Amino acid sequence: MLKNHPKGLLVAFFTNMGERFGFYTMMAILVLFLQVKYGLTEEAAGDYYSWFYFAIYALALVGGMLADWKKQYKLIILLGQVIMFVGYVLIALPGMSLYGSLAALLIISLGNGFFKGNLQAVVGQLYDDERYSKFRDSAFMIFYMGINIGAFFAPFVATGIRNWWLKTNGFLHDGSLPSLCHQMLDGKLTDTAKFQELANNAVISKEPVTDLAAFAQQYIDVFSRGYNWAFAIAAGAMVVSLLVYIAFNKTLPNKSVVKVEKKEAVPATGKLGGNGVALAISLLLMGVTTVLIQFIPGLDFKFGMAIGLFVAFVSYIFQISTKEERPRVTSLILVFIVVIFFWMSFHQNGLTLTFFARDYTAKEVGPLTNLFFNLESILSVIATIAGLVLVFKSKSKMQSRIFGGVLTVVAGALSYYFVSTYGESNPIAPEIFQSFNPLFIVALTPLVMGFFTFLNNKGIEPSTPKKIGFGMIIAALGFLVVLIASLNVVSPYLLGGEPVPDSSRVSPYWLMSSYLILTIAELFLSPMGLSFVSKVAPPRFQGLMQGGWLLATAVGNKLLFIGSLLWGRIDLYLLWGLFFVCCIVSATFIFAMMKRLERVTKSV
Repeated sequence: MLKNHPKGLLVAFFTNMGERFGFYTMMAILVLFLQVKYGLTEEAAGDYYSWFYFAIYALALVGGMLADWKKQYKLIILLGQVIMFVGYVLIALPGMSLYGSLAALLIISLGNGFFKGNLQAVVGQLYDDERYSKFRDSAFMIFYMGINIGAFFAPFVATGIRNWWLKTNGFLHDGSLPSLCHQMLDGKLTDTAKFQELANNAVISKEPVTDLAAFAQQYIDVFSRGYNWAFAIAAGAMVVSLLVYIAFNKTLPNKSVVKVEKKEAVPATGKLGGNGVALAISLLLMGVTTVLIQFIPGLDFKFGMAIGLFVAFVSYIFQISTKEERPRVTSLILVFIVVIFFWMSFHQNGLTLTFFARDYTAKEVGPLTNLFFNLESILSVIATIAGLVLVFKSKSKMQSRIFGGVLTVVAGALSYYFVSTYGESNPIAPEIFQSFNPLFIVALTPLVMGFFTFLNNKGIEPSTPKKIGFGMIIAALGFLVVLIASLNVVSPYLLGGEPVPDSSRVSPYWLMSSYLILTIAELFLSPMGLSFVSKVAPPRFQGLMQGGWLLATAVGNKLLFIGSLLWGRIDLYLLWGLFFVCCIVSATFIFAMMKRLERVTKSV
């Protein structure tokens, strides 16, 4: 798969994989940690979560501008890794106040802003060489696999650490208990019968809980401390990423000089980082936009500031671009608008879809389904499938087929052993659902790449913009699945703080299927979008336009709050229907401007 690619791709792959493992270890538990530790509502936790996700990507704009200005992409990447490590250490410290944890998240987002977009820009620079240019799309799909290999293991590690700490202190995991514990401590729990039952079941010794208030405080403390240990694992992963980067970054390009195309002189208004007037006008537009949005019912200053920042970016990049650069810039801005609505919908996986996993998906599953919710057993399933692929792959050599056969037998026997030892009913953790997206990314990337290669050989491969449009349609189908699953459940606003009844819990396969479809959509859109930006961006704006892609992602992530805001206010099927409609409208928009996007792609 790495044939014909430069060596630097492998360095970027492992650097990114280590960093993403740490990041997704944190993201798998962040919104739940905020609720468990600080007793926040879904709406409040979602608001902080969306602001953090916004800051992660918005600050990539700062990192991109700094790297483009100084032409020191690799140094900025290194600084980002160090800053992120400091943030992870801080949030791992037990006893932090809410504002202390938020400060740690801000530090992490700053480091991520320096790291993420610039590493993507450096990967794009590897393929500016004509020898490698035709492999650009496949390179970003491979790079994307690095992200998701790390992300696959992260939820298992986060959950495993949390459950280990609970058991060490004599407790079992129950996702319904922290909310009831906070209600108990706040004096808001009028009926303690259900709480008493769940508390008794959560004690390993099975001795009845006699002091519910003491139990509530202890359970919250132990539960949240388990999450602190998981954050410490994230800090360790950053160290590994940093060491890989320091040891092997010489294989990555040093882009110190960027020329304007066709030797066109850069006017005063086109100088990067040197035009105070352009910056002043952009900031003024940001302020005006922020104020005007206050007059739209339901929107506030924070949302206005997010939109205003995007408006400021569009204004600034238009003012400093030359006449020849402007068609490229315009096309990228149009794609960025679509990206906003994709990520607003897709990143619900860490927010409302996690709420759905916790509150509306079965707490316990049978032995066969449990294969997918434990790291050792799911790895045995993956190994079995990999062995079968080696056996039946047409281009496999005899040695590979023999190895594949042995692997299939051994891993298959191990899978059977796990199924036979599991009980009839096995508890599952809601965080584990977030491992399915990266698992599907890793498994499906070679298939999607092979599909595109097949189409290319036939001369009918769709353009990069068309792939993005198809991705939006596929994403809509992913939300349609979870919409159907929610048709007969009791919506949160009807429960009044009570736990969701078992009659409203659905099979985990609904959510797993939704993640599968959303993953296919992501493969059509996200790596293709990164490739599109690296190809179409004017050479002197590579870091800035990668930052623009991430800023659009940031605005989409700020819009995540819509999901948590509506979670307890409307029926769930209407909530998923909203995201379905957003994806369809975005797809319609991108196909409407398809000729323009394809024209600028061909002109590069």
